Amino acid sequence: MSQQPPPIEEQIEQARSPLSEAWEMFRRNHAAVAALVVLGLIVIGAIIGPFLYPTDPFEMVWAPFSPPGAEGFLLGTDYLGRDLMAMIINGARVSLIIGLAAAVVSIFIGVTIGALAGFYRGILEEILMRITEFFQVLPTLLFSMVIVALFGASLPMITLAIGIVSWTAVARITRAEFLRIRELEYVMASRASGVQNMKLMFRVILPNALPPIIVQSALMVGSAILFEAGLSFLGLTDPNVVSWGQIIGSNRQYILDASYTVTIPGLAIFVTVLAISLVGDGLNDALNPKLRSR
Repeated sequence: MSQQPPPIEEQIEQARSPLSEAWEMFRRNHAAVAALVVLGLIVIGAIIGPFLYPTDPFEMVWAPFSPPGAEGFLLGTDYLGRDLMAMIINGARVSLIIGLAAAVVSIFIGVTIGALAGFYRGILEEILMRITEFFQVLPTLLFSMVIVALFGASLPMITLAIGIVSWTAVARITRAEFLRIRELEYVMASRASGVQNMKLMFRVILPNALPPIIVQSALMVGSAILFEAGLSFLGLTDPNVVSWGQIIGSNRQYILDASYTVTIPGLAIFVTVLAISLVGDGLNDALNPKLRSR
């Protein structure tokens, strides 16, 4: 008696690509989908907002501390009489760039150290993991403050400082994935066929270790935006560049007199970081095979 073929629905399910399956899992997380829409609107606003609202964020346009809605200024003015709406719109682009650039720096450092430690093991792993633990126990905000204070509060230096103090989580995740994947059969077969170590690390193992790294990377963008806001609140920021953190930092002395000058950029940071965190949670559901059966 011949075996009946599986139903057509099951065949379609088996034929789906991993990417479409991950997207289907992501869509089931309604909070993550809503956060992705919000995040997309923020990114679009950061790109085209300065063209739609071409007010110079450094120009003193009206009396200081004009409340939101006064004289046609939707979000009011700050302590110098600058349009807060223009500052929020232009600051969005800078804050997002800082978050993305700092995350890229952290990922580069973390993946490199984690991959070398997990692949070669032995004495190299011990040295790299001791370095990772050293950076992990350092007070990150204080360490970044020292870097910015020593080398200047320029935008590239702030981004680099945030990236240097934030890579340890990526390094540990990458090392754990490399330790797991390097012992699998297809990796052993590639090694036996004479594949060079670098090619084996970055073309065979790393692509299969990416899902948890991608999730961690998404969360790091939000953490970098918060980090920049913390440094700006302490006055360690570039006064010639408008960011959400710089708006909070420059108006922090007047938080009791004109709380909206701090509350509005703070809400912008909160919504953006929350959206990034929810998108990261959705990516975790989509890319983690252990969660696909939920």
